Amino acid sequence: MLKTNEIKNYKMQKTVSQVEQCTVDYAFQRIGGKYKARILWYLFRGTKRYGELKRYLRDITPKMLTQALRELEADQLIKRQVYLEVPPRVEYSLDDTGRELVPAIELLSGWAKGQMEKLNIPIMTKYEC
Repeated sequence: MLKTNEIKNYKMQKTVSQVEQCTVDYAFQRIGGKYKARILWYLFRGTKRYGELKRYLRDITPKMLTQALRELEADQLIKRQVYLEVPPRVEYSLDDTGRELVPAIELLSGWAKGQMEKLNIPIMTKYEC
């Protein structure tokens, strides 16, 4: 049987180390928001430069694209490759962890397609989306 002091120490260790977190919250902190999942989706098709991502995501501002790319890189979902050339060239690609998310994004896409068809919402072609 644990003594009162041992229980307090156990609770303190748990608080100091890491707080329990909902798995869904954790996932959406990494890929949530308007742009992150879309960036991962486009990078699944291959390495892209900043300008290419900007063309695919027509509604994103340069500031938001830069911020989303930095967060995805910090979460180790994408890789950023800098080439020391003139002018400088930067390419983004999926990291192994980001590649693991693709099936989940495909499931969401399939669900959305079914919902859009029910509501008669036009769907972009595979190459546009």
